Amino acid sequence: MFHYARPFLKWAGGKGQLLPELTDRLPTQFRRYHEPFVGGGALFFHLVNTGKLDHGAALSDYNRELILCYEVVRDDVEALLDTLQVHAPHFNDPEYFLEIRSWDRRPDFAQRSAVEKVARTIFLNRTCYNGLYRLNNKGQFNAPFGHYKNPLICDPVNLRTVSDALRNVELRVGDFDTVLDYAEPGDLVYFDPPYVPVSATASFTHYTGQTFGENDQRRLAQVFTNLAERGCYVMLSNSHTELAREIYGNLLNTVTSIVHASRKINCDGKKRGNVEEMIVCSYQARRNGVHP
Repeated sequence: MFHYARPFLKWAGGKGQLLPELTDRLPTQFRRYHEPFVGGGALFFHLVNTGKLDHGAALSDYNRELILCYEVVRDDVEALLDTLQVHAPHFNDPEYFLEIRSWDRRPDFAQRSAVEKVARTIFLNRTCYNGLYRLNNKGQFNAPFGHYKNPLICDPVNLRTVSDALRNVELRVGDFDTVLDYAEPGDLVYFDPPYVPVSATASFTHYTGQTFGENDQRRLAQVFTNLAERGCYVMLSNSHTELAREIYGNLLNTVTSIVHASRKINCDGKKRGNVEEMIVCSYQARRNGVHP
């Protein structure tokens, strides 16, 4: 029986709901796929499920813990499933949650196996408040307990499917600009960076213990331009704000679309609503694909 691969981590800014908009703007044909801010990987898994990665893929992120998750799921999924089964019965135990969360405060954390670390990440991701991956300035996970009734800690079917999907995928830890070292003409590069905040209190950019600020956004715009000039198909999503429009909306030879998305991560439920986002392409987008 065929199973579709789905993101195995909740991730702030996940693109599941924007997939129709993103897929409408994909080139009809492209060579290798690159995603330097992979996050939950929604677009990557969609491309896998629809058979559009004949030329392979390279996924990367500055977050070492995130890439370790992808590596363990790809290379050691059965051991991971066994370890997740140990955590699974404790889904509604706040004391157990705090104990597991405290691991990265201890000097022996570095000695734990990759499987142990990734099982911890998945357990915390599934049981913390809003599934928010958040680190303090010491690089320690600090999201609070989520009080979910029945979170899915261990999903053997999806994790095995994801493992198969990642089998021939190149995984890297690094800054987004390293894509310049290996992207070639005809490749598709999708950038989904931490968004320009829509307000002073709406920023969720602490995925690595560091912020992603205006200078980083401007540096990304230059990388976008360099890739486009090389002959890559480049697509980028971001918030639709004055600063984002100024940085990305005026890039030469690009097409910018305004779309709507639901803001799911906000401590105030009344502020979880539709917001405007922008999708910028280095090529002329048509419905149901771009004909190069």
